[in-house]
Amino acid sequence: MVGAYKGLARVERAFRSLKTVDLHLRPIHHGLAPRVRAHVFLCRLAGHVEWHLRERLKPMLFDDDDPVAAARERPSIAQALCLLAPAQPSPAALHKRASKVTAQGGPVHSFQTLLRDLATCTLNEMTTTLNDAYSFTLVATPTPIQAQALGLLDVDPTKL
Repeated sequence: MVGAYKGLARVERAFRSLKTVDLHLRPIHHGLAPRVRAHVFLCRLAGHVEWHLRERLKPMLFDDDDPVAAARERPSIAQALCLLAPAQPSPAALHKRASKVTAQGGPVHSFQTLLRDLATCTLNEMTTTLNDAYSFTLVATPTPIQAQALGLLDVDPTKL
């Protein structure tokens, strides 16, 4: 029961994230039912993609990336039912939050700051002025933070 209750908080946080800090989705007034269903589908798809991004990028984020250790820090179910104690982060997550440094020695990011950093990655389509038939894609060299994030996401920008 406690797990289900805390799961509700995760769902509420996900909807808040959709509407405010991360995706900035705003109400759109549709006149037709298929458009409403399409909008809801796209909102949920965006939330699903965000969840997967956060899961893969946890080593770089303030998020707790050691669920087993975090579970050991929690009180027993009997204590939780009496206290409804908040979940305790793992020792690694506490260290990451306090030092603001990842296990690899890089800076810890919030999801928003990491997305802002990744937003500067570019792929430029180049076409020669002498011969319009010749074009190529120029991939900007990622910064070390971008390279680490792309590695965690298993994305190779040269293969896009």
